[in-house]
Amino acid sequence: MKALTCLLLIVSMAASAEDAAYTAARAALLDELRLYAQILGEPAEARISDAVMASMGTVKRHELVPRKEKAFAYENRPLPIGYGQTISQPYIVALMTELIEPDADDVVLEVGTGSGYQAAILAELVDHVYSIEIIEALATRAKSDLARLGYTNVTTRLGDGYYGWKEHGPFDAIVVTAAASHVPPPLIEQLKPGGRMVIPVGGRFATQTLLLIEKTDEGQVITRQFGAVRFVPLTGRH
Repeated sequence: MKALTCLLLIVSMAASAEDAAYTAARAALLDELRLYAQILGEPAEARISDAVMASMGTVKRHELVPRKEKAFAYENRPLPIGYGQTISQPYIVALMTELIEPDADDVVLEVGTGSGYQAAILAELVDHVYSIEIIEALATRAKSDLARLGYTNVTTRLGDGYYGWKEHGPFDAIVVTAAASHVPPPLIEQLKPGGRMVIPVGGRFATQTLLLIEKTDEGQVITRQFGAVRFVPLTGRH
């Protein structure tokens, strides 16, 4: 019994040390993101707000990547998550989140759950996130991981995100985490007047551009560009 107690104490101490290391790594990542934003000199409206930075500092990215990638979880770069997919660079996640101007009472659609990281970042900031993933293994894993981490305001499903999730729309904002060849019309339809959508557009081997799409209260669609990006392609039946 005494040996077991000592073993449990050692395991607990090791876990605490690991948690402290990840916490320090997240803090270092935030410092890097602030510096990164200054160097890039992006438009003032795309600077990362304190609220989004707080979300980036709260979400445990290491819990949402494959075990072999945990050591690199807080590096400012994409990481493979299997099945030819990646978890996006933290700066791009922060920028896309900032561009939709999330509010506490928003309902947001995410196309491409992936590891669940972007959904978790959004869940810290909005009322509810609906997220669609077309790869079954990723959808299953993300659903389990998000539930394990306590994100009760995220609802996921397996499906083709090109067509959105009409039953829960219209949405205050839409975040698309894979590059489409064009902006899917169903997503425009499911965006509320006054809503915002951020989406990378372009081919796998062509220049991709991050677009911010705004729908005015009158239903007019306004598109702006926010630089070159690189995402895995949006897949589906379209």
